[in-house]
Order: sequence, then structure tokens, then C-alpha cells
Amino acid sequence: MSKYFGSRPVNGLRGLFLICALGVACPAVATPDSVTTLRAKYVLLKEPLRQNQFKRPLVLDSAEMPSRLTGDIYAIVDYPFGTVSAGLNNPDHWCDVMLLHFNTKYCHAAKGPSGTVLNVNIGKKTPEELSSASRVDFNYSVATATPEYFEIMLNAKDGPLGTSDFRILLEAVALPNAQTFLHLTYSYAINFAGRLAVKTYLATIGSSKVGFTVVGKRADGQPDYIRGVRGLMERNTMRYYLAIDAFLGVAPAAPAARFEKRLQSWFTAVERYPRQLHEMDRGAYLEMKRAEYVRQQTVY
Repeated sequence: MSKYFGSRPVNGLRGLFLICALGVACPAVATPDSVTTLRAKYVLLKEPLRQNQFKRPLVLDSAEMPSRLTGDIYAIVDYPFGTVSAGLNNPDHWCDVMLLHFNTKYCHAAKGPSGTVLNVNIGKKTPEELSSASRVDFNYSVATATPEYFEIMLNAKDGPLGTSDFRILLEAVALPNAQTFLHLTYSYAINFAGRLAVKTYLATIGSSKVGFTVVGKRADGQPDYIRGVRGLMERNTMRYYLAIDAFLGVAPAAPAARFEKRLQSWFTAVERYPRQLHEMDRGAYLEMKRAEYVRQQTVY
């Protein structure tokens, strides 16, 4: 007779978790709840995914808590689940994704005694020596990988400018018609000193920056977008999502051509939202990233 916790049987799946906890090598398992929850979210968001300001099947949300900031994106991508899973279930590929962001100066995946770590340097939106950029070490893990669902997590204990407990989570589930439903979460904790630094940035060079959430209408009838730290989170969450999409989009290209195509694709996607995401012209971006890519191949 099965034992129950509440109304759920625990003799099978729970037993597997207990065995894994004892140190026995076990495959990652997608719980019925994780798959069902993401599929239910897809159903709930069908209309916002169909019609929105982004002119693509994408929904963006953000949250500001006393000590934590979070951005979430849900999106449909026109790539089969197998392609998405194979492309992103690889820490080296995550470095290809991360380097597209303006602020990422370097990324290298290294295997250590406790697993794979992405050594990432984060700095200015301009060329910068690695010694001047902040180092963030993300622990990379595949929490779940099955033929229809995966969950990948990147966690970092410490970050720059009073930030900590970085979390990047990507989960995906297969959809019909060779499509995939993605959920990206970008989140970190921030202390008092970090908030002061962000407040200074937003009051000076970041004073004109906005996010994507519409909070009202301006006097001229144009949308009034969210500002402040939630706007900051929405911009960066979108940049990471567009980097994932750019990476997946160039998979059919010849390996030697993929890096350049990723750069061009990401910058084109970013420039579709100039009010929120424009930072520099294409030439300056390409020159900076080409140099950073060369450095990434030679510095470990």
C-alpha cells in the first residue's frame, strides 16, 4: 500500500529523491508539477502572448521587493524543443549567450570539484580591461532534463555594487508545431549600499531610462513606461532573453559564421526597442564584442 503526503503518493518519486540525497547518481527528473505548471502558464498567457507591445509572442513582468529584484519573461520560440534543449544544455553555449550583453566583458566555463562554474566579468558598456570589471562566478546546473521539459539554473553568491544571490533560471516545455515555450527568470538580492548606487545611476546618466511596463499615458497620448529599478530589471531581463533567442536563431549556420551572426542578430533585436535598449551604434558594439571574443578565447 502506498504512503501519502497530503493527497500525493510518495513511494515512487519521493523515494527517488531520497536515494539521490544519499549520494547515489540519479538522472534529473521533471516532476509532474513543474511540467503542468509551465503548461498551465502557457494556457493562461495565450492572449497576452498573441497580442502585446513587443510584436512577438512574449510577456514580461518585474517585481521589486525590499531586498530583491526580479524580472520574468515568458515567450514562444519557433524552434523545436530538441533544438532548444540541445543548444542550451551546455555551459559553453551559455557563455556564447552571456557575451552578447553590452555589460559582459568575459565568460569562461570551468569544471571544478563541485560542478561547472561560469566565470563572468561584468563591467561598463564600453571596452574595458578585465582587471577593472567585476567578477561573478555562476554555478551552472541542469536541474531537470527530459524529452519534453528542462530547467537550467545559474546561481552566484556575490555580485558587483552591493548585489548578491544572483539567479538566472530558464525552463522550457515542448509545444506542438515545432515550437517551445520558455520561461526566463533573472533575479538578485541588493543591499542598502547597492540601492544607493542604483539610485545615483538612475538620478544621473540613467535618468531617461525606462522599462517596458506601461503605467499610464503621457499628456501627448504616448505610453508612460515604468522607471526606476523595475525599469532597470526589465531592460536587462529582455537583453538576456534576446541573447538566448539570437543564439538559438543562428544554430543552422556554419560554425565559423555563428559568432558574427549572433552579434548582428542580437543588436538588430535590441534596436527594435530603442526607447528602452539603445546604448550605442552597431559599429561600436561589433568592434567591442569582436575584441572581447578574441580575449575570451585566449584568457583563462
